[in-house]
This record gives sequence, structure tokens and C-alpha cells, in this order.
Amino acid sequence: MARLAESSQQRFGQIDIWINNVGVGALGFFWDIPAEDHARLIDVNLKGLIYGAHEALRRFIHQGFGTLINVGSVDSKVPLAFQSSYAASKAAVLSLGRSLNEELRLSGHHDKIKVATVMPWAVDTPWWTHAANHTGQAPRMAAMDDPAKVVEALIEACIHPEEEIPVGWKAHAAKISHNLFPDLTERMSANIAGREIDKASAVAPNSGAIYQPMSATTTIDGGIRARMKQEDSGKK
Repeated sequence: MARLAESSQQRFGQIDIWINNVGVGALGFFWDIPAEDHARLIDVNLKGLIYGAHEALRRFIHQGFGTLINVGSVDSKVPLAFQSSYAASKAAVLSLGRSLNEELRLSGHHDKIKVATVMPWAVDTPWWTHAANHTGQAPRMAAMDDPAKVVEALIEACIHPEEEIPVGWKAHAAKISHNLFPDLTERMSANIAGREIDKASAVAPNSGAIYQPMSATTTIDGGIRARMKQEDSGKK
């Protein structure tokens, strides 16, 4: 992160916006996922993001301005079954952003330096294929969003950073529902995730791309929605 920040500053003169978009996943019952996969997920999703945030904020404070955007998830607000350590890491991302904004306020930097957390709904990207998968079924989720929706939210966050930015009506609705009825919302979300797993085609347990990259899946669209249509039509 230090080398990335230094090379960027040398090339462009300053860093106005820093986006931490980092996230690997591990799908399955918590106890079925190897402990080393959970540890790897925290190393990437939380420690990796902290390294980036630390480097960005030190430079922002030195120059007197800047916007830090951390990509969280709807799981930052609503914990989700079968994604327990991922949801925990994304809750930590939101908590970090809140704490940083308070520290910036106390240090007198809050007017010029902002920290925003963007929280998408489930998005059809290769994240699902890259996640370690110990469910025995191909990954899927109901009502997935198109990646373009998240890109638009990130652009908006660069212009109008807010502490919490749910992406789309589904993420907004999940946030409001969890604020009002936390237990019910968590139960409903878990039931949806469980039903989606039951609909999926079988796959062998695997560690996805959390240790090594998958060169064949460096795409924007994950193709999950297309596969879900095939799976659903095959069961009718």
C-alpha cells in the first residue's frame, strides 16, 4: 500500500480520492469452513483495508484534504448466514469508517477529509466464484444487482461522500428493516440464503481464489444471474 501510494503521488502530484475496494468470501456453515480460510478472509478484507486507509489518511492529513471511500456491504448492517466471517469483516469496515470520522472531527480535519462506506446489495461479479465455497452447491443469491449500480454509487460517493451509503433500494430497505426489526430481518435473510443454496447445482468444496488468483474469471459480470436462470428453468 505504501509503494502504491508513493508511486501514485509521484505520478499525479497528490491523491484526492482513495477507494478501498477489497473483499474475498468464504461460503458455508461457519464450522465447515477451514479456520485458515476464515483467517485469510480477515487478513484481506480487514487488515488489507486498514493498510490502505492508514496510508491514505496520513497523506490526506499532510495535504489537508481528501476522501477515503471504503467498500463495505449490506452485510455491514445485516449479518448473513453462510457468510459469517465475511459479514463480520464488513461490519468491521463500517465501524472503522465511523470511528475514523469521529477522530477526524476531534482533530479538526473533518471539514476537509471525509470517510465514506459504500454498502452494496449482492452484486453479480466474480466474487461469488472467487469465494471459498464449502456449501457443496454453486454460489447464488436472490435479486442480484448489476455491477454498474455499484460503480455509479462509487462515483457519487467521490462527489458527495457520506458516512453510510447503501446502494439501491434493496440495500436501503434492508438497512431500515434491520434498524426496526433486527431479529426478524436476520432470520428472513438467513432463510433466503438457505433457499438459494438448496436451488443450486452441486459443486465440490474449494478455496476459490482466496489464496491464488483465477485468471479465467477476471471479468466484471460474474455470470451468476445467467446460471441461476438455467438452474431455475431446469427445476420447473
